[in-house]
Amino acid sequence: MLPEDLLQPDQIKLSNTASSKKRALETVAELLAAGTNTPSAETIYEKLLDRERLGSTGMNHGIALPHARIKGISKPTGAFLHLATGVDFDSLDSKPVDLVFGLLVPEQATEAHLELLAELARLFNNPQLCAQIRRATSEEQVLQLLNPPPLADAASDHS
Repeated sequence: MLPEDLLQPDQIKLSNTASSKKRALETVAELLAAGTNTPSAETIYEKLLDRERLGSTGMNHGIALPHARIKGISKPTGAFLHLATGVDFDSLDSKPVDLVFGLLVPEQATEAHLELLAELARLFNNPQLCAQIRRATSEEQVLQLLNPPPLADAASDHS
């Protein structure tokens, strides 16, 4: 399960018109910057780009998980972008990417941060979840899908 404060509605953009990997990363950097007091979107973009140069963060099935370690933040921050049209992201399966989850972790990232990245990869490896996210029409819907309420709460809602 993702940390509750990892992603906020204002860090989610649906039907975005970015038409390249570069523009998608710029948009993700802007969304990530909105979720932190520091650093700037430009700094975040440069860090994401540096990470991409090590190897693409494009996975399979239209998913990319760009991420970076950043000085000056104390907790992980996420951003989500659903692109109106898939873009070439040098993905493992060579297919265009339309779902992009950006992640920033503190510079002194710990094992917990690696586990967070693994959890995101597991989440986005679920074809049903990805299909639901692609159909979502609001930021709140995406937030619910990525961070559903605990099962105990869900069970009590139906009684």
